[in-house]
Amino acid sequence: MFSRLARSQATARSRMAASVLAVLCATHVSYAQPPDMESSSDPFVAEEAEGQEILDMDIEQLSRVDVVVPALDVEVTTVARQESTVGRSPAAVFVITPEMIRRSGATSIPELLRMVPGLDVARIDANKWAISSRGFNGRFANKLLVQIDGRTVYTPLFAGVYWDEQDTLLADVERIEVIRGPGATVWGANAVNGVINIITKHARDTHGAYLEMGGGTEERDFASLRYGNRTENGIDYRFYGKYFNRDAAFSPLGAHDNWRIGRGGFRMDWAVDPCQVDHVTFQGDYYHGPAGQTHTIPAAAAPYQETITETQTKEGSNLLARWTRTIDEDSDLSLQFYYDHSGFLDSAAGFLQDVYDADFQRRFRWTRRQQIIWGLGYRAVKLHTTPTFSLVMDPVGRRTDLYSAFVQDEITLVEDRLYFTAGCKGERNDFTGYEFQPTARLLWLPGKRASAWAACSRAVRTPSMVESQHGRLLELPAMPGTPTWPTLWANPDLRSEELLAYELGYRAQPSDAFSWDLALFYNVYDRLRTFDFVNDPLIDPLTFRISNNMAGETYGAEFAWTWKVTPCWRLSGNYTYLQMQLHAGAGAGPTSENAEGENAHNKVFLQSSWDLNYDLEFDVIARYVDSLPALGIPHYISLDLRLGWRPYENLELSLVGQNLLQPHHPEFAGEFINVRNTEVQRGVYAKAVWRY
Repeated sequence: MFSRLARSQATARSRMAASVLAVLCATHVSYAQPPDMESSSDPFVAEEAEGQEILDMDIEQLSRVDVVVPALDVEVTTVARQESTVGRSPAAVFVITPEMIRRSGATSIPELLRMVPGLDVARIDANKWAISSRGFNGRFANKLLVQIDGRTVYTPLFAGVYWDEQDTLLADVERIEVIRGPGATVWGANAVNGVINIITKHARDTHGAYLEMGGGTEERDFASLRYGNRTENGIDYRFYGKYFNRDAAFSPLGAHDNWRIGRGGFRMDWAVDPCQVDHVTFQGDYYHGPAGQTHTIPAAAAPYQETITETQTKEGSNLLARWTRTIDEDSDLSLQFYYDHSGFLDSAAGFLQDVYDADFQRRFRWTRRQQIIWGLGYRAVKLHTTPTFSLVMDPVGRRTDLYSAFVQDEITLVEDRLYFTAGCKGERNDFTGYEFQPTARLLWLPGKRASAWAACSRAVRTPSMVESQHGRLLELPAMPGTPTWPTLWANPDLRSEELLAYELGYRAQPSDAFSWDLALFYNVYDRLRTFDFVNDPLIDPLTFRISNNMAGETYGAEFAWTWKVTPCWRLSGNYTYLQMQLHAGAGAGPTSENAEGENAHNKVFLQSSWDLNYDLEFDVIARYVDSLPALGIPHYISLDLRLGWRPYENLELSLVGQNLLQPHHPEFAGEFINVRNTEVQRGVYAKAVWRY
């Protein structure tokens, strides 16, 4: 059900004085579940567009319509690989919609993820990020699965994500679904602590021209262009290109981490038959650009270490094809293929990888009370590493194969009240053999405006190539001027890390203006990765081997809320609490339990979105992040401001200030590869967007 909102220019101006006082006296933030105006199917529109159906509107009309979707009715597909809503999802789920993206002032995907409860998002330098869910954060965090339009953006080199390679035109994003907690039953290994699914818009929703340009102190200059249309035979398509040039961050030793990259791509969507039973999607992307960095590497000659400044060139491309057949409301099937190529080379390491992936999914109603979804998958990865003095793998090239199958059954225990979901995914990988990842979830709907859920799940994180292949990784010399390096050896017998997760959640929308969501979790880990001494640490303190020599528990709470104070003013926020308790075994290295101090215990996010009048917007975003004692990072508070103005129907201008409270502040530090971490600087930029 959608709320009806009468919103006129005169009403907005009459509330302006009261809203100004409220903004100055309150702590604010943007609404947590704002509407997805371009994908809603039956909303009420404002006076100017009244009488038109939402699907008949173009982008320009939609951009001036205030559509209100109840928080529990926001669409999600990631939890069970089928269409559902937040209220019907037995998992901790958060959705970032186009309106949230537009009003955030963010220019990258990692910046957008800062608004999600339960996620740790920190910048290491101007082009490197550390992002994780519910702990274990780091540049090479390996317990979070990330997808873009069904393509897993994952590197088998360390089983994680290079965030500096992941981007798209943000104006084309339909929504970003974030699941905190295990999603391995349907998505497989490495979906241990969460899943991020970035879904772009159907090509039919991006007809016309879009131009975005801007620049400032840190975002030096950027530009994006997109054009979409429909062919005579009914194929919707779009092409896009974007470029940005970001300034180096701050370091008292000097920062050389400036970053520029160009990216382009396309998407085509085709309803094959007039009845729209069969749909075909074909899309692809290409990117290329340099990123600067300063790091210290071992050297063969005195003084046996070298600090260098260099440019690392990033390059990659991908192609994806998907066929979907809709049989009826409760039955469909899909088949997807994609190819992904990426790589880089610098003085510390280098690799090239090719990923070939095939996925089949079938959904049907088995009985009146049972909805079945099952699927099969295959992935082949070819990885080639370039030996350097810091990193040696034997052999330098390797191919791995992954076979998988899953099934999930949603059982209606009480119609419109109680649902039970059980499922399991089985995988066969080249590192640890067979892995099974089951889940059991219970959903209770006490009313139309509330839902409660509970879950118990098992998930595993399989070893990466750099961990399990014969090889070594050299760190810094123990003492400058000595030819002795700490050496880390891989372990071909490494086993999967294991998680047993217990979760509870409750969400409610007591009124059209207010909603809240609470998730509690308790995670039990076993066989966590450690760097163990190969010999007696008193005899040989510099040689380590990767092992499964640590267990631990994490627990915490994630609370999010949104409040529409007036028709012109929305507040939202979230609070995250995390506690980690790790227990390393005998012989584990001295840094094994460092993760306890590398993740913030407390985080707060607040946003206020205020419409000053019909064509003028003001947004305030504040964040608090606790200290990271293991990295020597103090707590910090950041403040972002955005002023948006629409002088014409097709033109939007905005002025954004980011990290305004301090000239600069650190957020994280590098790991393994000794990249010099830099500090995030205060920045201001201006942007113009034109649509036609």
